[in-house]
Amino acid sequence: MKGLKKIALATAVAAAPFAAQADLKALDDTTMGNVTGQAGVTIELETEVSIGEFRYTDEGYLAVNDISIGGGSVERDANGAVTGVSGMLDDLLIDIDVEADGDAVIDVHSISGAPIDFAVAVGSVSLNATDGSGDSTLLASNIGIEGNIGLLNIRVDTATDDLIMNVGFNVTDMDMDVDFRGVNVRDLTVMGAQFYEQDGQPTDAAGMFAQAQITVGKGTSAATGGDALEISIPSFVADIGVGAVEIGGESIGSFRVDNLAVTNTTMKVYGHQ
Repeated sequence: MKGLKKIALATAVAAAPFAAQADLKALDDTTMGNVTGQAGVTIELETEVSIGEFRYTDEGYLAVNDISIGGGSVERDANGAVTGVSGMLDDLLIDIDVEADGDAVIDVHSISGAPIDFAVAVGSVSLNATDGSGDSTLLASNIGIEGNIGLLNIRVDTATDDLIMNVGFNVTDMDMDVDFRGVNVRDLTVMGAQFYEQDGQPTDAAGMFAQAQITVGKGTSAATGGDALEISIPSFVADIGVGAVEIGGESIGSFRVDNLAVTNTTMKVYGHQ
């Protein structure tokens, strides 16, 4: 799944030959009538993304380094360090429609009908000083995430100005070194809420995919009375497992969370002095 940000450029390039060879003409009422009421737009995408550093600066800064997003699997060197991902994010189809009430509806699914596989690799996450001391803390490193997207529906609601998402996904394998605590997480999975009931052999979406409903809109801070970014999660259900937690290089055991349900959750985000 590549290049959402390249859509505008691709459209312009595709249209250039026609613009160069054709005269512009006003559309009459009949022509306009034929233009309206048509089917929406479908986009086929494939992409591979790499970012050297993402940095959030307050007084000091948080740095996320060596980010790779694609498909396939996470690649590691002989020492187990994350080096990137093995393939492209592809087999991606995006249907876009604007309904009569003005709502934009975006449906993301695969061309083949199979779940869309993804892989994310992150080299390191660190906190860093800017006061000249040179102090820094390595929070986590060698982060590798592999999984699948089974459902992604997005609606921009003109009545409420909310962005509403329904998501079905899983994480089939995640490994991470939590360096500042000397702890490693191995073989973390996030699956559907019926995954363990189906003995780890999911037969349907309820076993395969964690399900989430997310709404992003404008809210009001209870503390300040000012505007805030409001994120609501009416429902999130999943089964979560961790194959091993390592301390000092040795596993201290595994654990799992069966039928996790997060409901009626609201978070408001705003700046402070």
